[in-house]
Amino acid sequence: MEPPVNPTLRTLLARRDLRLSLISDERTLAEGALDRPMRWVHSSDLTDPTPFLADDLVLLTTGTQFAPGDAGAVGQYVARLAARGVNGLGFGSGVHSQGIPSELVDACAAQGLALFEVPYDVPFIAIARGHAEAIAAQTYARRTWALEAQRALAIAALRPHGLESALTELAKRLGCWVGLFDAAGALVHEHPRDAGGASPTIAETASTLLHRGSSASRTVDDADAPHTLFTLGHTGQLRGVIAIAASAHDAETRAVVTSVIAMAGLSMEQGVALARERRRLNSQLLASLLTDDPALARRVLGSLPAAPVVVAVCDDADAAPVSQWWERRRADGPAAFIAEGAGDLTICVSAEDASVLDELAGQLEVRVGVSAPSEYRLFSQAHAQALGALRRGAGHGSVRYADAVRGGVLDALASGEAQLVAAARLAPLRGHDAENGTELEHALRIWLEHDARLEPAAEAVGVHRHTMRARLAQTARVLDVDLTSFPVRAELWAALQLAS
Repeated sequence: MEPPVNPTLRTLLARRDLRLSLISDERTLAEGALDRPMRWVHSSDLTDPTPFLADDLVLLTTGTQFAPGDAGAVGQYVARLAARGVNGLGFGSGVHSQGIPSELVDACAAQGLALFEVPYDVPFIAIARGHAEAIAAQTYARRTWALEAQRALAIAALRPHGLESALTELAKRLGCWVGLFDAAGALVHEHPRDAGGASPTIAETASTLLHRGSSASRTVDDADAPHTLFTLGHTGQLRGVIAIAASAHDAETRAVVTSVIAMAGLSMEQGVALARERRRLNSQLLASLLTDDPALARRVLGSLPAAPVVVAVCDDADAAPVSQWWERRRADGPAAFIAEGAGDLTICVSAEDASVLDELAGQLEVRVGVSAPSEYRLFSQAHAQALGALRRGAGHGSVRYADAVRGGVLDALASGEAQLVAAARLAPLRGHDAENGTELEHALRIWLEHDARLEPAAEAVGVHRHTMRARLAQTARVLDVDLTSFPVRAELWAALQLAS
């Protein structure tokens, strides 16, 4: 139910007991001329009553101030009323003249001022009293509306997702669009949903208010539709923004909106506190899961994502936006366990929901390492896989462990320290080649690539097999190794791969 509207000239003309007749052709009046809020009804026969009038007022006159046939004076009179913001002019017929003078009808038509006739037997005070009664009834109705609205909002706040329910109820009570932006500037709730969402202008204004970090409200015009935005939270700790597709509120509407703003701020503060405690609890449960025992986590949380699961890890620098993204998805997203670890954020979801990790990485442009499907009894291994995938990935996106280790064991060992060790192992051979112009390292590589077979290696190098045998013997002396030993060959092959 929308708030009651103020009394207007149309509602005054509709009163049957007053028998007022609209003389003006409504089609020639400005759009909404009869529906503007009307503050009061005043009567005067002064030639220029405008110094004593207020905006949005209906003036009543008997026309004694008009000289017969003086169209110029009448035109100036009506022009002054229109410039002063008078809503309409009522002419008391039969007091000074029978009917309404034609020059007054023409002047009102020229100025677009609504003109109506008051019957001789209807006193002006009856019209003023009728309007006063309408204002009193409207004031009572608005206060009743405000009380009912606040009661409905309080009931809505007790439902599941109380804040969203209260905002939906507010939109229904005001009869307009209401949206909620979170601390990151993302639209997380709106009603009605089919209203097209927040425009770029409204979303940008919300982001600006959040970026400035100060408690504030702002009214902006978006496609000729005013929107009022209110920040939630304290200066330096803003939790979000509420946007309402309306601007000019009376005292009752402001009271209803203010109660919702206060309710939303409190709800978000409580949500932040609960989220902080939930993160602390989940961090402790993560330590338990890393012992490959899910019993404690199940006992505390009631349930965990269905096995087999995948474990994902993202950098600590990306933890805040990722946590907010999951918080927004919590209501309708897949079941997940999320916890902050030592310098990273861990996410555990059922393997059948693993695609949501690709969505997360793509939308937030972060890198996420993802393990292979695993059971909870191997959780620590899955976590290690996710960490390995994260470290070996490049850019943003989800990195699967299976893809990260596709290069084999040597790729997994290709750390900076391993490369230094490999280079040191081959240093004597490379030094000999540099000093003597030999190609012992090349001969060794070709020989190992041909499964330590002499003739195929010699043919690949382009030398006689005796020459190849001599180079290998010289290589063994320089490196002080036995090339007939498989462990030695394996070590040299790994060194050649890592130090190349």
